Amino acid sequence: MTDRPKTKETAHTGRKPTAFRLDDGRVRLDDASSDLLSRETRIVPAREEDGDSVPAAIERKPFRWGRLFAAGLAGLVSLAVGLSIDALIRDLFSRSDWLGFLGVGLAALAALGLLGLAIREIAGLMRLSRIDALRDEIAAAAERDDAKAAKAGLQSLMQLYHGRPETAAGRRALSQHLGEVIDGRDLVILAERDLLKPLDEQARRFVTESAKRVSVVTALSPRALVDLLMVLFENLRLIRRLSALYGGRPGFVGFLRLSRSVAAHLAITGGMAAGDTLVSQVLGHGLAARLSARLGEGVVNGLLTARIGIAAIDVCRPSPFVGARRPAVSDIMGELFKGDPQAKALLEEAEKEKK
Repeated sequence: MTDRPKTKETAHTGRKPTAFRLDDGRVRLDDASSDLLSRETRIVPAREEDGDSVPAAIERKPFRWGRLFAAGLAGLVSLAVGLSIDALIRDLFSRSDWLGFLGVGLAALAALGLLGLAIREIAGLMRLSRIDALRDEIAAAAERDDAKAAKAGLQSLMQLYHGRPETAAGRRALSQHLGEVIDGRDLVILAERDLLKPLDEQARRFVTESAKRVSVVTALSPRALVDLLMVLFENLRLIRRLSALYGGRPGFVGFLRLSRSVAAHLAITGGMAAGDTLVSQVLGHGLAARLSARLGEGVVNGLLTARIGIAAIDVCRPSPFVGARRPAVSDIMGELFKGDPQAKALLEEAEKEKK
């Protein structure tokens, strides 16, 4: 058996083709580039060449012209504000020293307030990120039935509600469960029952109250602009209340991010009443049309508010719904039309057909 034909390496070393046996002790299988010893032969495995392979295209991110414009505009505005304040303080000093020092003091107060706002916004964003990460961690632990991961996530959940008086009893019960229960999914279910159930009930009341207000105001309002403003205000207020209830407390920037998350979740789950068969049946019976003289478009606006509230609960809740029943639009409808005999009769009829 002969070794491979002369290559650049053999040409460099000046070795001639040689006959050898594979079981010879002087034969070494190696792909290293180290020099051979005297009278030693090395077999270098040939590398597979994939001639048909195409180099993977490197994805290039498009240049963000919008970010460049925003950065430049923000810089110009900051310079303009700074120069204006500087000119104002100089003008105050030119008039009187005490006016100048007063201007400096007020500018310092404004800078301190701006710093406090920035810290609050950063803290709000960090809380929202913490809740999102905690929800993903608990969901993964429940899905894998991982007791260790569930205990770590629930410890963080109790820390999140530390200092909340309404959660004291639930935190005590959950602390006992952590030392007694060995199944991760069961721990998450117990946390929902003992710790999150009071918050879920209050969140449902928030959604029901907002849906009622929207329905009544938009039914009595004579102008579409008032309806639009009422729906927008009440839905934004509802999202903020639910976030504060579950421990988010976002600032302005965090609230914008939270609202975007709620809108994205609402789009993913399929619109106002997707998947809620009772709502579909009631609307099919013409509930909005039959009550148009009394509620008009308030019915639809109330259902939309309820749907947004339920989506906000999903986004703001630091734990997914595992054992607890997720709120549905039909639950809010039952509370919304409980005082109306005609609507109540239609709801009961739709429930019978559903069964």
